[in-house]
Amino acid sequence: MDQKKLEELLRSIQKGKLTVREGVQRLRTLPFEDIGEAMIDHHRTLRKGFPEVIFGQGKDVEQVIKIMESMVAAHEDILVTRIEEEKAKAVVQRFPQASYNQRARTITLRLSEAAVEGKGTILVIAAGTSDIPVAEEAAVTAHIMGNRVESLYDVGVSGVHRLLNHQEKLMEANVLIVVAGMEGALPSVVGGLVARPVIAVPTSIGYGTSFGGLAPLLAMLNSCASNVAVVNIDNGFGAGYIASLINR
Repeated sequence: MDQKKLEELLRSIQKGKLTVREGVQRLRTLPFEDIGEAMIDHHRTLRKGFPEVIFGQGKDVEQVIKIMESMVAAHEDILVTRIEEEKAKAVVQRFPQASYNQRARTITLRLSEAAVEGKGTILVIAAGTSDIPVAEEAAVTAHIMGNRVESLYDVGVSGVHRLLNHQEKLMEANVLIVVAGMEGALPSVVGGLVARPVIAVPTSIGYGTSFGGLAPLLAMLNSCASNVAVVNIDNGFGAGYIASLINR
């Protein structure tokens, strides 16, 4: 339940359209609902501006569906991250109005009006094609949180002229998410070109000495561009969420 819906509920009680008992019944699952294997934080939208996000990895289909049923009953927008295709197909069969993004490994189900809350555009940049799944997770997250999102893929430093060909797009973005594996140099390059926040996302893409993303993580943490902040390895969701908060 978000602030708008809570205000509508209280006004309905004030005007006599709902009894106090009916109002209490509507609010009974705040701040959380215990459904056995999970405790759903229905208060999160009111507290933080966006509902609880379902981390799909490690959950079985029945658990994901049960959590989604609880959130649908509360009329909350739904984002499921890190969910395998086989599980996702079973979930979408139960919720046909939901959308599955295969590259991002996400399920989204919007139950509220798709209002744009962000003040500007969030630009998601991927260094290589192999980094796109993490970039897509960031883009999907930022989009469902009410932002205009654009993407720019395969513009890494091995051919930096590809990036420089889009300088106007770089300058127009309000927040930039830069996703890179290998040596992780791209966020520093982008950070040196723009006067906006740059959220760097290291990926686990790379040869042996990238150590599963550790090399780009350390490179990004040591960036000489002072407008670069870094999230954890492969954490596209975290980058999209933070970018959305900045863009508001």
